[in-house]
Amino acid sequence: MTDQSLHLGDFTSSAKSGAAVPKYYGEALVALGHERPEVVALTGDLSPATECDLFRDTFPDRFFTPGIAEANMIGVAAGMARSGDMPFVHTFCVFMSRRAFDQVAMQVAYPRTNVKLAGFLPGLTTLLGVSHQAIEDVAMMRALPNMTVIEPCGGRQIAAAVRAAADFDGPVYLRLHRPSAAVPAGVPPLPLEIGKGQLLRDGKDAVIFAAGHTVDEALAAAESLEAAHGLQVAVANMHTLKPFDRDFVSDLARRTGTVITAENHSIVGGLGSAVAETLMEAGIAARFRRLGVRDRFAEGGSTPYLFDKYGFSAPHIATACLDLLKRSGR
Repeated sequence: MTDQSLHLGDFTSSAKSGAAVPKYYGEALVALGHERPEVVALTGDLSPATECDLFRDTFPDRFFTPGIAEANMIGVAAGMARSGDMPFVHTFCVFMSRRAFDQVAMQVAYPRTNVKLAGFLPGLTTLLGVSHQAIEDVAMMRALPNMTVIEPCGGRQIAAAVRAAADFDGPVYLRLHRPSAAVPAGVPPLPLEIGKGQLLRDGKDAVIFAAGHTVDEALAAAESLEAAHGLQVAVANMHTLKPFDRDFVSDLARRTGTVITAENHSIVGGLGSAVAETLMEAGIAARFRRLGVRDRFAEGGSTPYLFDKYGFSAPHIATACLDLLKRSGR
């Protein structure tokens, strides 16, 4: 299968409309390449789909294509890192995790090689179905010692994620999604500090912890709850899934007493699990609900359709919040 055919498989609403969406990740990687000559890029025949075609065209002598051989590509990247390079490795999340997990563990995480794993198509964001849907990658990468796991919340935070990954000395898994629309004019970029949760909206009645694609869903849910019910719901962007900001999560849970997690991932081992572990170990009693893929495989479809069917779109988040508050007598 060629670069082009897989790229066409990554079909979004912007592709349907013909609207041009900036390649936020690709542009950030090129900017980093101009500053740091040690940055190199590798891909498993997925240049356009992972936006590293911009780096290829700018720095052709620092771009490498091992082919559709992801396990071998990880080994190549680890060797390059040991030689002083800073490799950014590109493929889909499902191939980075399920297909090359042993190599990631033994050649990247265990020896702490300075390799940055840039995975695309997280969760239910593809028409290509189960073979391309990474719903367990966060759980797998979180379980690896020495691995840092980052999932920025869209185009406004991707550049900061790339910069944070490059500044960190050691393995990083970047869980990335190509936005289907450009960031609106006037919306400022979001910073990203590894290991620090980010409060995007404050509130006293409940808190929604989200990451990546579900952050905007959570914000929409909070806005609808305020408009329809007068509720003040906080929204926290948990862009770093490991190391996890336990103090931040604990403080918000204690203050609100009602906690919802929303993730484009299985509820097993991902953001919901990380929050649950935090609350239990801190001895915090809170009304709690995890929203995400409920321990099942999905099917191909548009992102809005799949998010709604599997229960973590904005209306589902709002309904979960109302249900928890109703149970508390509020």
